[in-house]
Amino acid sequence: MEKETTNCCCGGKKTERSEEQKKKLLNRLSRLEGQVRGVRKMIENDAYCNDVLIQTAAISAAVNAFSREVLRSHLHSCVIRDIREGKDEVADELMETLERMMR
Repeated sequence: MEKETTNCCCGGKKTERSEEQKKKLLNRLSRLEGQVRGVRKMIENDAYCNDVLIQTAAISAAVNAFSREVLRSHLHSCVIRDIREGKDEVADELMETLERMMR
């Protein structure tokens, strides 16, 4: 279960995730890193532009999937918890986050 604590460089809030959640997210990030390294190698090897674009589209899709997973977790834990505790300002925070994600 996620828990809000203080003393974090990221706005004073922190989310504790289960080991399973961490592993899942870190595995996704590792795959993303591999994809980016692959595109770098393609550029170094003068790969055809269209092939590079296809791979960058795959990276974008992977980043979006990662973000959706984090958002889903945030909604089902942090947001619901805060609303139940009467912290309605979490709705404004969520809207600001969604606006940033949609840019």
